[in-house]
Amino acid sequence: MIGAQPFHAVAEKYARALLDVADALPLLIPSLADELRFDELLERLDGLLFTGSPSNVEPHHYAGPPSAPGTLHDPARDATTLPLIRKAVARGVPVLGICRGFQEVNVAFGGSLHQRVHEVPGYLDHRDDESQPLDVQYGPAHEVTLEPDGILRSLAGTERVRVNSLHWQGIERLGGGLIVEARAPDGLIEAFRVAEAPRFALAVQWHPEWKVRDNPFSRALFATFGAACRERARHH
Repeated sequence: MIGAQPFHAVAEKYARALLDVADALPLLIPSLADELRFDELLERLDGLLFTGSPSNVEPHHYAGPPSAPGTLHDPARDATTLPLIRKAVARGVPVLGICRGFQEVNVAFGGSLHQRVHEVPGYLDHRDDESQPLDVQYGPAHEVTLEPDGILRSLAGTERVRVNSLHWQGIERLGGGLIVEARAPDGLIEAFRVAEAPRFALAVQWHPEWKVRDNPFSRALFATFGAACRERARHH
């Protein structure tokens, strides 16, 4: 809801990253669930970006306990993204998940989530300080270690990179068929890929779209996603 009415909206930072770095034309897909006719929709798309959001996946989708009071949810988005992710990957549509999108992909493949990572013993506080300016909130927060044989390691050309951190939730159980790409210093999974995906299917917990042009690693990630989308367009 924005005001008293339902809206379908996306932050400009995601659209700019797709347009400026992935060389892709961003189009917003409304959260109208199966009214969208998923199979027909996927025939017309070259790739899918599942963005971050203030809302969280409803915990009944992964047999989790009820959310804490005041937690924002978007059941229409859940009803759209969770089945769409599975269908897109199976049909070879490139997929990139960011933050909530990362958590959605995990849940879509049968994984579960910690709802408040900072309250789980052994984990760091991965939240941002919302009282700070955006440049501070989205500034580098911690390193992630990139898996030796992963896509992200090949893009970074190094074992570790610093990323931002703006999330309460995180992976509890990794979904079936997902392979870890990166971990935070506390061991929390921060990126994964879909093992048997015909094309690019990867998700990250951090926000590479933020000032993407200033970060060579983020540029490489979006450029690789864009290349996968163009490859599908040529051969679809």
